[in-house]
Amino acid sequence: MGNAIGMVELTGIARGVETSDYMVKAAQVDLIRASTVCPGKYIILIAGETGDIKASMAEGVKRGGECVVNTLLLPNVHPQLIPAISGTTQAPLSGAVGVLEFYSVASAITAADIAAKAAAVTLIEVRIGYAIGGKGFVTLTGDVGAVREAVSAAAKNTELLVGTSVIPRPAPQVLQSLL
Repeated sequence: MGNAIGMVELTGIARGVETSDYMVKAAQVDLIRASTVCPGKYIILIAGETGDIKASMAEGVKRGGECVVNTLLLPNVHPQLIPAISGTTQAPLSGAVGVLEFYSVASAITAADIAAKAAAVTLIEVRIGYAIGGKGFVTLTGDVGAVREAVSAAAKNTELLVGTSVIPRPAPQVLQSLL
């Protein structure tokens, strides 16, 4: 996996599946996720080197045509971002918890990268689209000061924010439900 991620969001599922095939064949990229998101959209997330991501996304935009509704390219992502999107993060079972909720999948991914770079926090998860009405949200943990700093930085530097919360001492059951 490289140091960049790219995303193409489409309104058509059939076109999305076809577009994902063209994208992974266009350049040397890893397919992080290609799936439906509510309500009836399709997202394609790829990782790789920045040049490969650009080439793959150009092909995706070309092949997706009028069905493309959003794109995202993040070069030099924080190393925690891809595992948080993939759901493979091993987060500690202690510390404060921060949550950022967005109307947009792209905004949630961007916010997670900003938060991880802003303070010494651990990304728990970047949940995108499925079963949450096409929204995205980020959960993270760390000491309360770092969590507040990360949430604040991400909230100030992203769009389509729904809301945030910082829980200084979450109940063990709540923290466990996030892992």
